[in-house]
Amino acid sequence: MSALAAEPGSFGNTDWDELVRVWEGTDAPEGSKVEIIEGIVTVSPPASEEHNDTAELVQRHLYTAIPDDWGVYQTLGLTCPETGGLFVPDLCVVPRAALRRGKRVPAGEAELVVEVTSKSNANHDRIKKAHGYAVAGVPLYLLLDAWQSGRPTATLYGEPENGTYRVLDSVEYGEELTLPEPFKLVLDTGIFPLG
Repeated sequence: MSALAAEPGSFGNTDWDELVRVWEGTDAPEGSKVEIIEGIVTVSPPASEEHNDTAELVQRHLYTAIPDDWGVYQTLGLTCPETGGLFVPDLCVVPRAALRRGKRVPAGEAELVVEVTSKSNANHDRIKKAHGYAVAGVPLYLLLDAWQSGRPTATLYGEPENGTYRVLDSVEYGEELTLPEPFKLVLDTGIFPLG
């Protein structure tokens, strides 16, 4: 993973706009993920086959549980200028109307964000992105962490308050995890590949 730092300080409109311009102009290899995390433009290598398979399996199940006017997106940038973040989650569920309002979708428009950790940058998903999504007010954050202390774990966070989530449920891969309303979806984490 590589990074390009922005000037330290607050993320006012001018600094934020410049940071987004740098993000937009970053020429990364095909399949790489370019994000802004705490004011730093980061480039992650393409995800592994297991990572992509996990995201696709969750996406397939989410389509059975969402209204027709919501979508499940794999490459949608979600902005959180309050924390200097522009995240590209592995999956996010967003009402389609939010995509039609302007150039960038605020993270708070998402109903659910799903991150699948990679060994090289798992702490971004566990800490920095979780904080950003909570600050933005994303109601549900699902972290699928094959690298958690040697035990693959699925953790559902919710009830964001003051930049922090409460753990709603946490299971080891192989157990079921239930997404609450408005999804009402039971995920069998035993279908996710390890690694």
